[in-house]
Parts: sequence; structure tokens; C-alpha cells
Amino acid sequence: MSIEQRRAADFPRPPVIEPEGRCVRIVLGGETIAETTRALRVLETRHPPTYYIPFAAFRPGAIAPAPGRSVCEWKGVARYHTVRGGGRAEPAAAWSYPDPLSAYAALHDHVAVYAGRMDACMVGEERVTPQPGGFYGGWITADVIGPFKGAPGTEFW
Repeated sequence: MSIEQRRAADFPRPPVIEPEGRCVRIVLGGETIAETTRALRVLETRHPPTYYIPFAAFRPGAIAPAPGRSVCEWKGVARYHTVRGGGRAEPAAAWSYPDPLSAYAALHDHVAVYAGRMDACMVGEERVTPQPGGFYGGWITADVIGPFKGAPGTEFW
């Protein structure tokens, strides 16, 4: 079976939101802490997609508020969350937009996680690769072609 690939360089700016029909699953501490077929993905130029999972798809207690916030010119003010699973806690390993700007209202009640801080993040049957660097939270799958922003030297792309 061949995979239809898309180039991250062709993704739009400002970003767009599209539904992700494949099952998205997150594992931390050896346990599945979230699973859904209702994830959203945000596509932005030079970035692999960022997956936003409904809060309701997480096990109770898996997501808790954490200190910190940041501002996205497109989406608004992000709040950070600690992610817990299997006796493990990853502080500020997730973020959400509790009051997103109107064009991104669909992200309300959704949360994104840094794949590199989890045991595994899966899209369908594929284990994702985290976006390079430590700031951005995109998930790289076989259907997205780089290069991707985030690695040293890509700050001004």
C-alpha cells in the first residue's frame, strides 16, 4: 500500500485545522493514557502536524494544570499541563488553548502533547517521531515530508 505524502513546506500560513480520522493514541508510564478517532491536526508551513486530542479522550487524572503559558500569534494564549500515566509525571509536557482566537475555536477543549516526552505517540499503527528541537510539538509520520522547522539553524524559516 502506498502512502500519499505531503510536504510541510506546502502547508499554509496562517495554519489550518483538519480532522484526523485515524486513531491517535498516547502511552506514558507503560499505559495508554489517551485514545481517540476525534483528534484535530494543525498544519503550518515547515512544521509537521501538531495533534490536538480532546480532553475527554484522556484517562481521568492524566492531565493537570501546570505553571507556564505562551502566546501564539494565530491561536492565542496557551496554558501548560502536566501529563501523568503509569506512575510517571511529565511537567509542562502538554498545552491547550482554553480561549483560542476565533479562527481556531475548534481547539477549545483539546490538548496537544510533546511526543518526545511520552513513551509513545501513535497515529494509526505508526509510532510518530517528535519534531526536532524542544520548542515545537509536531508529530512526524510517514505521510509528511520535511525538512522541518525546529532543528538548529531553522529559527528564521
